[in-house]
Amino acid sequence: MKLFKYSFLSLVLCLAIVSCKKDEPIPTTTVTNDGPTPYVIQIPKFFPTILNIPADNPMTVEGIELGRYLFYDGRLTGKVDTLMSCATCHHIDKSFENGIGYGYGVTGIQTPHVMLPMINLVFNSSGYFWNGKISASNPNEHNRTLEDVVYLGLTAPHELHSDSVSCKNAIQNIPMYPPMFKKAFGSDVVTFKNIAKAIAQFVRTLISADSKFDRYLRGEAQLNASELKGYMIFNTEKGDCFHCHGTVLFTTNQFYNNATDSVFNDPRDRFAITGDPKDHGAYKATTLRNIELTGPYMRDGRFATLDQVINHYSEGLVWSPYVHPLMKKINDGGIQLTPTEKADLKAFLHTLMDSTFITNPAFKNPF
Repeated sequence: MKLFKYSFLSLVLCLAIVSCKKDEPIPTTTVTNDGPTPYVIQIPKFFPTILNIPADNPMTVEGIELGRYLFYDGRLTGKVDTLMSCATCHHIDKSFENGIGYGYGVTGIQTPHVMLPMINLVFNSSGYFWNGKISASNPNEHNRTLEDVVYLGLTAPHELHSDSVSCKNAIQNIPMYPPMFKKAFGSDVVTFKNIAKAIAQFVRTLISADSKFDRYLRGEAQLNASELKGYMIFNTEKGDCFHCHGTVLFTTNQFYNNATDSVFNDPRDRFAITGDPKDHGAYKATTLRNIELTGPYMRDGRFATLDQVINHYSEGLVWSPYVHPLMKKINDGGIQLTPTEKADLKAFLHTLMDSTFITNPAFKNPF
């Protein structure tokens, strides 16, 4: 599934031992002569406490504000024939995904896979993209951080297809930006590196933690009977979802062959990164938060609806030598849910919808 580790017991233990404050708005403190205003991410209750923030790009109020403007600015590429921005394909109302599957860059070239939602990326230390190409463990120093994700987004032919000189020159020549760079980074000279840093700071604030399920965990809401049954299906061997989509993030951020194919010829699967034969056909287990907004599903968008995804895991598994061991019901074709169980599981998945996230004014187009 965009439904995939951790046992119910592990989740409960995690919830019992980790407790932090609920999300708070971005501070509005003004910049001082001592430099930009530090911004401390308020970790939501029950969430992990380890954040993926590189030491050379600390979070600041001014950096985040600059990043939000750049994220939405169609002039960023420096190309006069396009107003394409990051937000062109990453829509707030689709959980910062596009809601249609594959994207197409400035050149008209199709993206290799469908888009992944920008949710809770600051808690991910296991690599970005479907195959984990951008990872702290990557020996290539230019493919390690969220800043590198931004760099690729700005330069890849299937995305904005620009270059560092065009980007920085375009932004340097827009009067509003040099003072913003001065406040955020201490210099009004725009650099491509600082463009990527600012956008990465903004993306790190995109934290989703106020779904009905979150409110249930905090004792602020109740799940109905069907949702509770679905929760139990999700977190037991009955549904087998928790192994790959466990923890409060609803993803382990790891990579799995989830029995969708028997033949593998995708040059961008996990095997392409690791060279390990067991990674043929393996891809990231995506977060299930806001899952009702982020279809079509799987890395190739093969399933248009959640019902089709649930049916795949129930009775549509395809055997291959590379199927991940966690797909324990592969010999049965799936977990074999009844129609009622499928409905209950779907009901639970809908409790992961976070309307607060997709309407948060701090995430919206500042223009």
